[in-house]
Amino acid sequence: MLEEAGEVLENVLRASCLPLGFIVFLPAVLLLVAPPLPAADAAHEFTVYRMQQYDLQGQPYGTRNAVLNTEARTAEAEVLSRRCVLMRLLDFSYERYQRALRQSAGAVVIILPRAMAAVPQDVVRQFMETEPEMLAMETLVPVYFAVEDDALLSIYQQTQAASASQGSASAAEVLLHTATANGFQMVTSGVQSKALSDWLITSVEGRLTGLGAEDLPTIVLVAHYDAFGVAPWLSHGADSNGSGVSVLLELARLFSRLYTYKRTHAAYNLLFFASGGGKFNYQGTKRWLEDNLDHTDSSLLQDNVAFVLCLDTLGRGDGLHLHVSKPPREGTLQHAFLRELQAVAEHQFPEVRFSMVHKKINLAEDMLAWEHERFAIRRLPAFTLSHLDSHRDGQRSSIMDVRSRVDSKTLTRNTRLIAEALTRVIYNLTEKGAPPDMPVFTEQMIQQEQLDSVMDWLATQPRAAQLLAKDGPFLSTLEQQLGRYLKDVKQHHIRADKRDPEFVFYDQLKQGQAGHLRPAAGRRHRRLPGHGLHGGAALRPPVQDGAEAAQGQDAVTPGPRTCGSPQQPGPCPPRGSPPCTSLPGAGASVSLPVVRTGGGLQG
Repeated sequence: MLEEAGEVLENVLRASCLPLGFIVFLPAVLLLVAPPLPAADAAHEFTVYRMQQYDLQGQPYGTRNAVLNTEARTAEAEVLSRRCVLMRLLDFSYERYQRALRQSAGAVVIILPRAMAAVPQDVVRQFMETEPEMLAMETLVPVYFAVEDDALLSIYQQTQAASASQGSASAAEVLLHTATANGFQMVTSGVQSKALSDWLITSVEGRLTGLGAEDLPTIVLVAHYDAFGVAPWLSHGADSNGSGVSVLLELARLFSRLYTYKRTHAAYNLLFFASGGGKFNYQGTKRWLEDNLDHTDSSLLQDNVAFVLCLDTLGRGDGLHLHVSKPPREGTLQHAFLRELQAVAEHQFPEVRFSMVHKKINLAEDMLAWEHERFAIRRLPAFTLSHLDSHRDGQRSSIMDVRSRVDSKTLTRNTRLIAEALTRVIYNLTEKGAPPDMPVFTEQMIQQEQLDSVMDWLATQPRAAQLLAKDGPFLSTLEQQLGRYLKDVKQHHIRADKRDPEFVFYDQLKQGQAGHLRPAAGRRHRRLPGHGLHGGAALRPPVQDGAEAAQGQDAVTPGPRTCGSPQQPGPCPPRGSPPCTSLPGAGASVSLPVVRTGGGLQG
C-alpha cells in the first residue's frame, strides 16, 4: 500500500501544482460516496499452466519460480516492476515479453484463446518461433499460461484500460482513478517448485520375427511419443510427434497381417520402438541402445541391422524429406530404401516433393538434430523421415501443435507411401519386376478413419515427458496397442543418474490462480460476502499438478470441491490448511471461485 501511495503522489506532484489540501480532501469525499463492491465481481479463479522448468546435462532451462502474488498490469503500463504482466496471445511479441523481464516484472501470464484452431497462422508461426527463445534462457520470475474465459477476459480488459490510462492522465485524473478504480491481485495456489526424484522415462518395444534362420537382418522402426512446448500441460504434440506414432502403429498393424501367413512372411525381423524422452535429446533411445549394445549378449540390435527408420512430423505439407547423417552407399539396403521412396513418390504420389537432406552430426551442439543421430553415433545405419526440411523448425516444439494442424489426408498418404516403399524393399519387389506404379496396399487397407482415431487419442492429452507415468493410462494403452500386433512387447525404463543426472524435472506445472479484485480506496476494508476476505489477497492451498499427483497426468484428483455452498458460503481455510478446492487431472481447465483487490492501477 505504501509503495502504491508513493507512486500516486509522485505522479500527481510531477503532473500538476494542485494544492495539498485538495489532494487530501478528495479521497475523503470519495470514501463516503463510493458504492459497495458487488459480491459477484469479487473473485474469479482459473487454472494456469507454468512454463517448462528442467535441467538437461546440468544446464537449467525455463522459469525457476512458481509462486505468484502481485498486482496485475498489461504490457501497455509504463511501470511493470514487481507486477504481474498480462498478455494476450494475439497481442504477444517477444519484444514485449523481454521488456517486461527487463523492467523486473514480478510475473508474466500469457492468455491463450479458447479455440486454438482459430488463431491466425501468422500469429501461430510467430509464437512457434518465439517458444525456443523463451526457453533458451533461465527466467527467474514465474511465467504462466491461461486459457481465456469471459471472466479472465474481463480482468484483462479492465487491467488494460487502467494500464493504458496512466501515462497520459492529468494529476486530477490520476488521483480520481486511484480512489475509484479497481485493481487485480494475481495469486497462485501452489508452493515453490522442487525437483522430482527418481522420475522414470519409459519406452515401449515389440517385434515381428522374420521367417528363416536366426541371423536374419533387422529393420528398426522408431517414433518418439512425447510432446514438447513452452508449457508441459499444454504440449499435445499432434504433428510432432503424434503423427509419427500413428504411422508406427499403422505399420505394425499392416505388417502383422503380412507376417501372419507363410507365403507373405518375410525374411526380415521388424523391431518397433516407441521411444520416450525424445524431446530431451532422445534420452530413452540413448539408454535403450546402451542396454542393448553394451549390457546384453542377445539383442536384435547386435546382430544384423539393415537400417533404422525414424518417423517424425508426417502430418502436413507436400514435402517428404529423408534426413541422413551419411548418404547411403549404393548396393546397401538403406540405399535400396531411398531408391524405393523416390520411385513410389514419383509414380504413385506425384504431388509429393521428395528429397534427401544430408547433415553431419555436430557433437559440439547440446542437442542432437534428429533421432536417427542417436543410432548413427553407435554406427547403426539410420535416417529420419519428416515433412520438415530442417530440424530447427518451430513446429517440432510448440504448444501451437494441436490436432487441427494435422491433415488427415496428408497423414494417410504419407503412411501409404512409407508402407509401399518398405514393402518393396522387404519383399524385393523391384528386382522381381513389379512396376513402381503398381500399389501393394489399396486405400481400403490403409484407412483414414483408423489413423484419425489414433491421432484423436494422442492429441487430446498432454504428453510431456514429465507428466507420463509408467503405470499411467497413456503408456498402458500404447503398450496394449502395440501388443495387438507385435510379439514380446515390453516397457523399457530409465532414470537419471543420481550423481550426474542427465535430466531433472520439476513439479508445480499446473496450479489454480486467483485474480483477486482489490477494491478502490473507498472500499478497501469492506468485507466481501461469501469469501471471508478483507480486500487483501488470500493465498489458496496448493493444488497438485500432473507431476505431483503420484505420477503425472495419469493420477486424477477428485472432482471440484468447494468450501461451503452458495446458500451457506464458508470462508476459505487459513494458509496451511487442507485444500478446499481440487482440480481434475489430465490438464483439464476448470473455473473455480477469483477475488478482487483494491487501489487504482498505477503505471
